[in-house]
Amino acid sequence: MTLRRAEHTEIPSQVDGGLQRLVAAIRLLPDAVVVVDDAGVEVMRSVTADRFLEARHTDAIAAAALEEMLIDACRGESSTRELQLYGPPREVLAITAHPLVEAGQILGAMVVIRDMTDARRTDEVRRDFVANVSHELKTPVGALGLLADTISAGGDEAVTLQLAERIAREAERLAKIIDDLLDLSIIESQEMPERDLVPLTLIVDQSVERSRPGAEALGIELVSSPIAATLAARCDRRQVVMAITNLIDNAMKYSERGSRVEIITSTTSNLVEIAVCDEGIGIPSRDLERIFERFYRVDRARSRATGGTGLGLSIVRHVAQAHGGEVAVESTEGIGSKFRFRIPIEAAGAIRMFEAESTKLGGLHG
Repeated sequence: MTLRRAEHTEIPSQVDGGLQRLVAAIRLLPDAVVVVDDAGVEVMRSVTADRFLEARHTDAIAAAALEEMLIDACRGESSTRELQLYGPPREVLAITAHPLVEAGQILGAMVVIRDMTDARRTDEVRRDFVANVSHELKTPVGALGLLADTISAGGDEAVTLQLAERIAREAERLAKIIDDLLDLSIIESQEMPERDLVPLTLIVDQSVERSRPGAEALGIELVSSPIAATLAARCDRRQVVMAITNLIDNAMKYSERGSRVEIITSTTSNLVEIAVCDEGIGIPSRDLERIFERFYRVDRARSRATGGTGLGLSIVRHVAQAHGGEVAVESTEGIGSKFRFRIPIEAAGAIRMFEAESTKLGGLHG
């Protein structure tokens, strides 16, 4: 059986009004619905089915599955199948076929195709998240228990002191993971963060100052480009500073001693772009697509050694999206990476209002 479309699929005017409304409703269903008669000739399809079948008319896997299920349905057998199409783009489809029976006679069949791609991806991310967070918390907790047992057994005072320092480091790492999880949860739960008009110089300066102690310890130079005082963004300052700080810290983790991390601010149309550029080891092209996923690491050993939680870049992405912006990355192995954080900007008129309001408040408190 081959799915064949009838020459005329309009609803005849003499058909009962109730049936006309039913057919019209089926046409508007969000799922792809196709109805065929007992000869396999298509008599009706939903609007979504139009788009699906036209987009997938060359996909042999999908076509073969539909044909097989329709044959079975026209023989009176219902069936359900989940089909994975590896694309690109990759898709997951749930297909259900049922016979249409009246008075014991099979009149045709109906197939329903539901796009499950987003749902399956959400399930996959949820499973990965639970597995990853369990692993990340298990490591420091296990280390704390082992170190505590060693100390309680007694021994050399110098060794005990070293073990106590390691306990402090593991506890700090555990606290950092929990803090990042809480930050990510807060960002994801807010539909719209509270926004104030904030000068970009303030955002970049605060981010750089937060990262400077780490840069000095690693022997890395932090350089930021000049920013016009008239540029401001309406944003949640805490979130954006946290995002830029995460980008700077990430750049430092994958850079060598004596190298430079540069923060460059520019404007494009109605967006401000804060780019963080490093001269580090770079990111393999196969990892670029997943770099902003929670707990995803290009180099787990290096990230663990430098104290990374695997949540920093995910926080950056969520902050950008919460502000109507985006984050992108360009990287070449052995040369370095460039992360671009973009959010909407407000220019000179708004910043003058901000300065006037600040002056007024200063006068009231003076």
